[in-house]
Amino acid sequence: MPDELLARLRRFNKDYFPQYEARFRDLVEQGQHPSTLFIGCSDSRIVPYMLTGAGPGELFLVRNVAAFVPPYDGTLEDRGCEEGEHRGCQHLEAGGGDRQWVGHHGTAAAIEYAVLALEVKHIIVCGHSHCGGIRALYGDVPAEARNLKAWLDMGREAALPVQPTPEALRRTEERSVVLQLERLMDYPMVRSRVEQGKLSLHGWHYVIEDGEVHVFDVQQGRFVPASMAEHSGTGPYRDLRDAERDTGALFNEIDDAWAPRR
Repeated sequence: MPDELLARLRRFNKDYFPQYEARFRDLVEQGQHPSTLFIGCSDSRIVPYMLTGAGPGELFLVRNVAAFVPPYDGTLEDRGCEEGEHRGCQHLEAGGGDRQWVGHHGTAAAIEYAVLALEVKHIIVCGHSHCGGIRALYGDVPAEARNLKAWLDMGREAALPVQPTPEALRRTEERSVVLQLERLMDYPMVRSRVEQGKLSLHGWHYVIEDGEVHVFDVQQGRFVPASMAEHSGTGPYRDLRDAERDTGALFNEIDDAWAPRR
């Protein structure tokens, strides 16, 4: 049986690398200086370099299931998981209320490294249509997937109390992007740089079948197709210099239209 992976490696070395050899050598000699941290889903249909038109050295990439951002302090509000349901699950008394320990993750480490060491200017959180991780929030996870079940806890706040219709899933995908942006603002090094105007956050929802990214507009409180947008996405913050305008979570509400079905 032909070894297709080996053939692709050889094609890279023979056909692709020579075109960018000088660039790669410069990145080795001068080090990497990416301008953007791209946090995206591990889904094989998401190709960050194609979406952004970026070349080698421009993106610092983090990929995980559903493009989740772990909480900075490693804890979530305790939603009452049964003892032993999640491997390593611990319940803490913190801040006057129960907290669930979900641990520190490689994604959190990458965020800190990108901001503190690489000094990126942009952080993109990119969700997408037909996301299996988001759909899993509404269904059963195999018993063997204990790590996946624990990981999905970080997205449950975005889920709606309805049946997972296509529209509900789309809205959950969008809500999850904003939830991750809000969580990013809990990272001290992120918040301080956003407040200083040194770092911008961007929320994207890629509609695979349309080939279009919808960007989150914090002023409108909705996602706008890039073909109609005035910018590449803002949020989840208003003008932080005006405390009276900061009213809390954005876009992540559950309104009457999404009440539980009888």
